[in-house]
Amino acid sequence: MNYTQKMLRDDALKGKSIIVTGGGSGLGKAMTKYFLELGAQVAITSRDLDKLQKTAEELTAETGGTCLPIACDVRHYDQVEAMTQEVIAKFGKIDVLLNNAAGNFISPTERLSANAFDTIIDIVLKGSKNCTLAVGKHWIDTKQKDKTVLNIVTTYAWTGSAYVVPSATAKAGVLAMTRSLAVEWAKYGIRMNAIAPGPFPTKGAWDRLLPGDLQEKFDLAKRNPLQRVGDHQELANLAAYMVSDFSAYINGEVITIDGAEWLKGAGQFNLLEEVPQEMWDMLEQMIKAKGNK
Repeated sequence: MNYTQKMLRDDALKGKSIIVTGGGSGLGKAMTKYFLELGAQVAITSRDLDKLQKTAEELTAETGGTCLPIACDVRHYDQVEAMTQEVIAKFGKIDVLLNNAAGNFISPTERLSANAFDTIIDIVLKGSKNCTLAVGKHWIDTKQKDKTVLNIVTTYAWTGSAYVVPSATAKAGVLAMTRSLAVEWAKYGIRMNAIAPGPFPTKGAWDRLLPGDLQEKFDLAKRNPLQRVGDHQELANLAAYMVSDFSAYINGEVITIDGAEWLKGAGQFNLLEEVPQEMWDMLEQMIKAKGNK
């Protein structure tokens, strides 16, 4: 057996209804696929309904499971409440909330506008707060127990990292919320945990973070003690375990999955100190160009 194989038995999530924010692509899609394979029904959300619908059709065909696409901008609480009610109407209940929606870009902080900083804070921290409140209040008001919130943070949530300061700030807030509510909401039968992944490259996100030849120049595999980056199935395996009943005694925990990268040198993007100023000008234009597509 190797690390790209599936971990849990086929019916490990049978009967569970799960919301995955940012589920239309990348790591969210990979986790959603495995949840479906394990018997869950999954609602995926993001702002891009076309992408969600294509992903839902693809995953339904591949797994035979039920994947529900719902357009929702997690930055707006009214949209999150509407999404929550739609999931309840379609599935009858919600068992798991996976806060995965995120945004990030590399930049010297002094180059950022206040709006650029706010964009990341709003998606990552405010979005996770909105979803957690909407779903959590529903569970508490209806006296439902044995529910789980799983947040995707990052290894620099507790160390910080240069050049991704908005993301580091927001993820640190999500981590604090996770640990705080793990204690406060345990009496309601709600578990709160987080996963802190190291580098798990995805095409879209990593092209924006490290455009051009930066991915080769700053090869994250070479600076990892295991000399590789993560495989998406590895993260999906861990996420599935964390939302399953097998992890029922785990609460308030953040589990790192990064090959010991952060122990070797905290802050994935601190190495960008080597980028000269003139290259930042070029990178800024490349990132903006990709963002406008």
